Amino acid sequence: PVASHPPALRPARFDADYLHNPAPKYPETARRLGEEGRVVLSVRVSAQGTPLTIDIRQSSGFSRLDEAARAAVAHWRFVPARRGDEAVDASVLVPLQFRLDD
Repeated sequence: PVASHPPALRPARFDADYLHNPAPKYPETARRLGEEGRVVLSVRVSAQGTPLTIDIRQSSGFSRLDEAARAAVAHWRFVPARRGDEAVDASVLVPLQFRLDD
């Protein structure tokens, strides 16, 4: 008998233009204090394209920026991961940069 392999997993995505995911709002206190940094979130995405869990994989070093990133992504839509023709739950890393010159 020939062993069948499950279809490859196509990862979830957050960067499709039609999703209209807004950038996080820069916290005013963080802006005043000159806080900048990169946050990387690990997001568990449902088969329906909504975030199930959001964990900080890499902190910016500033809790205000980390929480602003988490709050924004909580309202994002995602292209769910797919295994063959079936949408499935999967995780994706979401990097977000906070720069004062933006």
